[in-house]
This record gives sequence, structure tokens and C-alpha cells, in this order.
Amino acid sequence: MDLGLDGDAALVTAGSSGLGLASAEAFATAGADVAVCGRTPEHLESARESLESLGDGDVLAVEADITDREQVEAFVDETVDAFDGLDHVVTSAGGPRSGPFLDMDDEDFYHAYDLLVMSVVWTTRAAHPHLAAGDDAGSVVNITSRSVQEVIDGLVLSNSVRRAVIGLMKTQADEFAPDVRVNAVLPGAHETSRITDLVEQSVERGEFEDYEAGMDAWSQGIPLERVGDPSELGETVAWLCSDAASYVTGTAIPVDGGSMRSV
Repeated sequence: MDLGLDGDAALVTAGSSGLGLASAEAFATAGADVAVCGRTPEHLESARESLESLGDGDVLAVEADITDREQVEAFVDETVDAFDGLDHVVTSAGGPRSGPFLDMDDEDFYHAYDLLVMSVVWTTRAAHPHLAAGDDAGSVVNITSRSVQEVIDGLVLSNSVRRAVIGLMKTQADEFAPDVRVNAVLPGAHETSRITDLVEQSVERGEFEDYEAGMDAWSQGIPLERVGDPSELGETVAWLCSDAASYVTGTAIPVDGGSMRSV
């Protein structure tokens, strides 16, 4: 399907790895100019090379910490300057610290809030004038987690803090309309480097015979009987930003192989 994103400008926070990178790759494949940020120079360089190999659009890779407002705003400004505008924003972030409630102190909650919520506030506030200025409707997609609908054991920070992004998304979908559409995706397990590392560590500890056995364990309870490929999440994000989803806003879409049991 031609998503009609050729020549558009897309910005992806924390887009140098994981699901953010998968989303950036979907935009690049569709012919868009793509800007990503991250904190690790090696990851940024690898992401830049990958994105440049996928399409004819321009690529911008910027070192920035999304828990720092000034760095986020500078990233948006640099993207707009480089691409002469901005059409789509995807907010992504690494996962906060895992563990039960009583293991978390105040700083863990404050950091998680900056990482997961304020990064979205700063990005969308800075991007909105540019998204609304285009001839076609701009778009925002927030990558969150299925934990916003169904709590996950041992992830108190994700379970509690990420839900604020959904409230923000619903509010912005109303306030930004009709110039900008705002949606969210709720990923389940995908074979990102984080899961790959966890499985490999489990194999080293002798918990699984090999990598395939570890991935099979991660697939338990998923009706589609497998962990997702990051590209499947990325393609969903790109679709939500395209004209094919032009009547979709204020929606949170699970991308989890059917693992979510809540209604």
C-alpha cells in the first residue's frame, strides 16, 4: 500500500533503537524525510545508516536527551530547519526502571514522569505550530505500552505513569483538531534489543536451552503464538500518520498479537 508519505517530514523521539527506530524505518521506506534522536552516538550512527539505505528521503540524527526540555525543543527546531517544516511526530521512549512499588523512591517516579510524559508534552508543544501549518493534517502518534490498559507485574512505573500519556492524547486529539490528528499505539512484546538481551541472559543462566526456547517462553499467552516483529509496530505507526487513517484520531490501538485481555 502506498501510504502517500513520500516527501513528508517525520520526527521520531528516541528513534535510534527499538520501536522508535522501527517507526522511523517505516517512514523512510515510504519515502519520507526522517529525524531521530537518541543519547548514544553509536546507536545514532547505526540508525542513520539504516534509514539512509531504505529510501530517498533525507535523514537527520541528533544526539538529545528527551528528559531535558531544552534539548527536545532544539531537536524539533533543528528538524524543522533541516526539512523546511514538519508533518508527523512519533513520541517514543525507553522503558522506565522495572520492579515493585516498594522498591521505588521518589526520584524513580519523577524520572519516569519526565521520560514518559513530559517528553511528550515538550515535543508536541514545540511541534504543534509546524504540524498545524501544513496543507494537509499533521499527525502525532504516541508509542506507549499495553500497560496503560492492563497492568503488568513488576512494572509499577510503566503501569502508573504511562496512563497520563493516554489522557494527554485524548485531550490533544480534541484540541488540535481538525489540523492535527493524535493517536497512540499500545505495543505488546516485540523482538527488540531489550527482549533479545533478556532472552540471551536467560540462556546464559541456564534457564533455557537456547534462544529459540527463550522466545517460545515469551510467546506464551499470546494468541498469535509469537512475539511481534518491530517492523509490524512501525508499519502501524506509519499507517496512522497516513491519509489512509485520515478519519482516525483520539484512538489507542493495541499491537500485541491479541495478548491483552481487558476490554
